[in-house]
Amino acid sequence: MEDDSRKARWERRAELPLAITSMLFLAAYAVWVLAPGLPGTGRPACLGVLFTAWGVFAVDYAVRWRLSGQGAGFVRTHALDTLVLFLPLLRPLRLVRAYQAVQRRTGRPRLPLYARVSVYAGLSAVLLGFTGALAVYQQEHTAPDASIRTFGDALWWTCATLATVGYGDLVPVTPLGRAVAVGMMMCGLALLGAVTGSFSSWLLQLFAREGGDDAKPPEH
Repeated sequence: MEDDSRKARWERRAELPLAITSMLFLAAYAVWVLAPGLPGTGRPACLGVLFTAWGVFAVDYAVRWRLSGQGAGFVRTHALDTLVLFLPLLRPLRLVRAYQAVQRRTGRPRLPLYARVSVYAGLSAVLLGFTGALAVYQQEHTAPDASIRTFGDALWWTCATLATVGYGDLVPVTPLGRAVAVGMMMCGLALLGAVTGSFSSWLLQLFAREGGDDAKPPEH
């Protein structure tokens, strides 16, 4: 219990700093991809921010592993955190958790569960879409026979993929680009399922409440 309490305290204290680090990581990666001709020390500075942020993520993972007291079992029970450690482009999704930390610190009432799910899913879609577009653009725009040539093309492809529409007008042709596409499709389905399931649950509760009110005898 003591280890769990220490781990919880660490996570609460590190939540917002890690969210800021995630923003810096995403910003540095965006500059690295979209401004390849950056003059002077610009590109080395971007690399420095990327590796520093990655180091911060690794330290956080190691500390939580140590405080959990689970040993090797921590990797199994925190598979997503482990994946994010090796694929830090997914790390900005941690920003959606900063909302809860801000609410706790300011003392404001939290949104209802269904609204929180929708807010988190929306933020996740925006962050995931932007990082996915960056990754696909980096891999595709110089590939032979590629249809995704500009960052605008990558954004359009990302929107169609996350929405599970898949027009097919733009498709990745490189192995890494297709691997990103598979991840985007899986995340799009998961986000859509979360919002749909939450909304359906809210409707069921609403109908049940209205049905209960209708079943009451009229008041005189």
